[in-house]
Amino acid sequence: MKKIEAIIRPSKLKMVQRGLKEAGIPCITVIPVKGTGLQKSYSERYRGTEQSMILQSRVMIMCIVSDIHVQKCINVIKENASEGQVGDGKIFIYNVEDAIRLSTGVQGNDAII
Repeated sequence: MKKIEAIIRPSKLKMVQRGLKEAGIPCITVIPVKGTGLQKSYSERYRGTEQSMILQSRVMIMCIVSDIHVQKCINVIKENASEGQVGDGKIFIYNVEDAIRLSTGVQGNDAII
């Protein structure tokens, strides 16, 4: 099993979510995040004063998938979240040792299906 974390633009969330559902990966967790990467800061006007904003608003989506669905999940995220510009986001992949469904006690790959 793998945990896939993707940090993407908030405007791309619906497209990614729709793509994952169509690909048979409907289970995701979404967290609003702020951060900075390679893109430069930008200016924003707030109550009449201009402020330099360093942290960009993004969303992090997390999916736990079986090993056979990893590449499909990555491809869906790349196709739906990328505009080919700096600031599109990043994808991280981690090993997951085990999973347990609390309601039934099912363990392993069966817990994430």
